[in-house]
Amino acid sequence: MNVELLEPLGDQGIRNLAVADRPNGQRLRDQMIKQLSAAASMGNLRAAMRILADYAGASHYLLARYDLIQEQGLDFVVTADWPFDLARSLSRSLSDSCSRATELEKCMGMLQAKFVLLPNDVDVPIGSSRQYCSIMFNVGRTRLALVMLLPEGFVISPDRHRDVGLLAAYCVSLSSGRSQKADRDFELTERELECLFWIAEGKTSDEIATILGISRNTINNYITSVMRKTATKTRSEAIAYAVRNNLV
Repeated sequence: MNVELLEPLGDQGIRNLAVADRPNGQRLRDQMIKQLSAAASMGNLRAAMRILADYAGASHYLLARYDLIQEQGLDFVVTADWPFDLARSLSRSLSDSCSRATELEKCMGMLQAKFVLLPNDVDVPIGSSRQYCSIMFNVGRTRLALVMLLPEGFVISPDRHRDVGLLAAYCVSLSSGRSQKADRDFELTERELECLFWIAEGKTSDEIATILGISRNTINNYITSVMRKTATKTRSEAIAYAVRNNLV
């Protein structure tokens, strides 16, 4: 079963969509949400993101696992229609941004559009701005970001950004056949959970090693693995993650 995409809206159609109380704008939005639901229900996340990008007025989209961005390669990409070289360049930009942000800043930035300039040494599609728009959202324990290229000089409202973020989360959660990278949830082992529990109790690596009867280096390896899987940078952030997700 194919999903019929929205016809190109043009400037007037986008203006109509931007004002919900206009009859034509509301009709188009209702049509778009029906198409989103149909695509996501069939597991066609690529089609759903294209529909959503059209709704946002974006020329290109990239859906990313934000909690995997700091790993090697492009494994964080769930689905995209960006040129490969541009996506590869974006990975460096996103990784730098992710490494600088604290866990609190990431949480506070949910569903808020962030605009960042691409490096000068990369080519962007003709007509697209060098400034990309990123909207972060959560689906369960998974943190994702929808990254969009907008036409040069095109502006959408903060309300539209938030709407796009919410609809993207809806699509990912509804898509039963979504990409393995979006679906997989890194599970902690029993030993890792034990270490996380004792960290939350305020124990040091030496104390945990004594309690569990294994070496200090092994404990540190478990803790490093926990922080990698939970995309946290410190033990305090790992504890906060564990509390939020009822792991301890």
